[in-house]
Amino acid sequence: MLKTGKPLRWRRLSLAGDDRHLLIPLDHSVSDGPVAPPGQWEGLLRELVAGGADGIIVHKGRARTLAPDILRNCALVVHLSASTACSADVDAKVLVGDVEEAVALGADAVSVHVNIGSDTEGRQLADLGAVARSCDTWGMPLIAMVYPRGPRIENPHDPVLLAHIVNVAADLGADMVKTTVALPLDRMAEVVAHSPIPVLAAGGPPDGSDLIEYGTAVMAAGCRGLAVGRRIFSSPSPASLVSRLAAVVHGPGGDGLADDMSMTTHTHYSTIVAGVA
Repeated sequence: MLKTGKPLRWRRLSLAGDDRHLLIPLDHSVSDGPVAPPGQWEGLLRELVAGGADGIIVHKGRARTLAPDILRNCALVVHLSASTACSADVDAKVLVGDVEEAVALGADAVSVHVNIGSDTEGRQLADLGAVARSCDTWGMPLIAMVYPRGPRIENPHDPVLLAHIVNVAADLGADMVKTTVALPLDRMAEVVAHSPIPVLAAGGPPDGSDLIEYGTAVMAAGCRGLAVGRRIFSSPSPASLVSRLAAVVHGPGGDGLADDMSMTTHTHYSTIVAGVA
C-alpha cells in the first residue's frame, strides 16, 4: 500500500478504524435476482448504514443510482465479476467492469470473484491478476472473493484447501480475501494463520443456525471481519441485525465485544457445526 490513494481508501473500509470489517454484499441481483423492489432499495441501504455496516458491495450500474449521502458513513465496493444462475456453468465468473470505472464512481475498493476448482479457473485467475495490476496503478484496494467451487472440489470446508486458497489471493495481488469457512469452525484459525492478508468469512453459518454466534466464533478464530448478504437483506429488521453483527465485529465503541463473547459462544458454536459437511 505505497500509493497515496490505497491507504486512504482502506481507512474507509473500517468505520471504527480498527481494521475490522462488516461488509454487506448486494450483488445478488445479477447472480440470482432482485435483492429488493425498486421502491424499497434506498430504504434497505439506509437501514444497513444506520445499523453500522462498514461497506456495501454492488455492481457498477447499481452504484450509479446511490444517493451520495448514503455513502457518507459507509464505504462503496464495486464488484467487477458476474455470472447468473441461468448459465450453463454458474461457476464461470467473467469480468463485467474495471478499476477505472470504479474510480469514476468514487469506489473505496473493488472486488473480484474466483472459483478455484471450476472449469474456467485459469481465466478467472488471469482476471484477478490483471485487476490487481490496475488496482496498484490507481491506488485501489482489492478484495478477492475466492471460493472452492467446481467439479474438482470434494470438501469446500477443508482447512488445508482454504489455506491454499487465501494464499492464491495474496500471491496474485489482493489486499483482503473473502472465502468459505473451515469446518469444524475452530479450524478456521489454521486458515487465518496461513494467510498473509486479512480474511473475511463469507456468508452465514452453513447449517443455517444463529448468525450472531457464528460471527462471534469466526472473529474468535482470527478472521478480520464478515461479509454477509442474504441473511441480512432478507431479515425483517436489517438495521437491527447489522447493529448486532457490528458489535460482534468491532465491539461497542471498538472495545472488543467479540473477544468478551468468545468465552461463552465460541466453543458452543464449534460443537454445533462440527458435523456439517
